[in-house]
Amino acid sequence: MQSDKNKWLILASICSAFAALAHLGCIIFGADWYRFFGAGEQMAQLAETGHWYPTAVTSVVVFALSLFSLYALSGANLIGRLPLLKLGLVVISAIYLCRGLAFVLIMPLFPDNSLAFWLVSSGICLTIGILYFVGTLQSWALMGKNRR
Repeated sequence: MQSDKNKWLILASICSAFAALAHLGCIIFGADWYRFFGAGEQMAQLAETGHWYPTAVTSVVVFALSLFSLYALSGANLIGRLPLLKLGLVVISAIYLCRGLAFVLIMPLFPDNSLAFWLVSSGICLTIGILYFVGTLQSWALMGKNRR
């Protein structure tokens, strides 16, 4: 039934999937991609030398973003229901919103990242967080209707 589809979560899933692909591109294409996306010169140099750290960290991010995308698809009723769906959507919304809003507190931990990186990535995270938040609220409303 088409009315059961949650457009907010579908869009959130697409955004998370694109973010995962961009991070995967950093692993595949290396230092130039880390530089382009503003990850800092240290990460770029480590990638150039073949150090394990950039690949490991970025792989964790790719995995998390891919999982976030799947949870959004599940909440949108496009795939089967994943475990702890409601909790997962709330946590994912909170992660994106916190990352988007609290970047000023995180900036000192990553001094190599450019201000442009922080502003752009935080704006993207805030936007995706809003998509997850609104989609989660809509998903809960639909779940409540389906129980009656």
